[in-house]
Amino acid sequence: MQIHTPIISETDVVRPTQVVIDLGRLTSNFHAIKQYAGSSLIMPVLKANAYGHGLIPTARLMETLGADYLGVAVLEEGLLLRQAGITMPILILGGILGNQIPHFLKNNLTLTASSIDKLAQIEKAASQLSIRAKVHLKIDTGMERIGVHYYNAEAFLLEASRHKNIDIEGIFSHFANADAADLSYAQMQLQRFKDVLGIYEKKGLKLPLIRHIANSGAILQMPESHFDMVRPGILLYGIYPTKEVRKTIDVQPALTWKSRVVYFKVVKAGHPVGYGSTWQSNHNIRTVTVPVGYGDGFFRSMTGRAEVLISGKRYPVIGRIAMDQVIVNIETDSAYNDDEVVLMGMQQGEIITCEDLADWAGTIPYEILTNINTRVPRIYQ
Repeated sequence: MQIHTPIISETDVVRPTQVVIDLGRLTSNFHAIKQYAGSSLIMPVLKANAYGHGLIPTARLMETLGADYLGVAVLEEGLLLRQAGITMPILILGGILGNQIPHFLKNNLTLTASSIDKLAQIEKAASQLSIRAKVHLKIDTGMERIGVHYYNAEAFLLEASRHKNIDIEGIFSHFANADAADLSYAQMQLQRFKDVLGIYEKKGLKLPLIRHIANSGAILQMPESHFDMVRPGILLYGIYPTKEVRKTIDVQPALTWKSRVVYFKVVKAGHPVGYGSTWQSNHNIRTVTVPVGYGDGFFRSMTGRAEVLISGKRYPVIGRIAMDQVIVNIETDSAYNDDEVVLMGMQQGEIITCEDLADWAGTIPYEILTNINTRVPRIYQ
């Protein structure tokens, strides 16, 4: 039996709830980072659907702007980019399994080698396929995720130099808290990374062309860590990684999340609103219903705290945030079906920031951006 799946064309945007991406803002942010980074190469990090901004459209823009590399977290993200016709270098930053390696090699994706055993697996697959593997070595300087510990790095670097079918293009590490006010731990990590790099000279080994450790926080606060390449993540999208970080580069949010009013009603005093009947007013109020909910990434944990913008004014979301709909209290004001509702972004001079949503949800801006569901259409302007 043949099953027909209904398809909505990408050009037929029917949902009132949308994410609008300002390509001009992304472009300006990229250029601001590039100028600040000087001679360092730029690797925009596009993992998790480009932090909610759309993996493939963002990659195409970065390729047009002259980015030197793209960074993603998992193999599948790299494959999607190759299938979309992206030809520029792509580094998969996360851990790998042996059975994934042939897919890297056949699609010209750069591997992260995080152990001597991984190097051996890459060498074996490359030899069998007669394809040279392009690899970046991962050094753990204080994150305790993947990578060879800095104090065990010498044997790792020596072993890497012996493999005949592997080109060691880069070596990198990752900061745990380069976005903090106190940079003492980050400075210790940086020194550990420098000590590892010193092994190359001590042992007479060829130094990899690309040394990199600077994430968004380090780009902003630690120019001495920029080395040969920097890896802007959330900074590229116009959001600073923490409230404490020094804002040495001027970037602006590229993403606006909005919806529309789909229903208006008057709720009488004493009539509870939403699941669990947890909220009610002691007087008659006007409410509107907006078709967005935790199924879209508008977290249920924001219940009792979230606000939205209608006609440039903040209004509270009342009752529990449901999967697909929220109810907004506009008190005695007026609103009409199809009126724009801004969930994150600016409207008539008033703004709700990504940081606002993060505070309401008890989380960080990264989680807000990356959890906007793909069922929410992305519009590029």
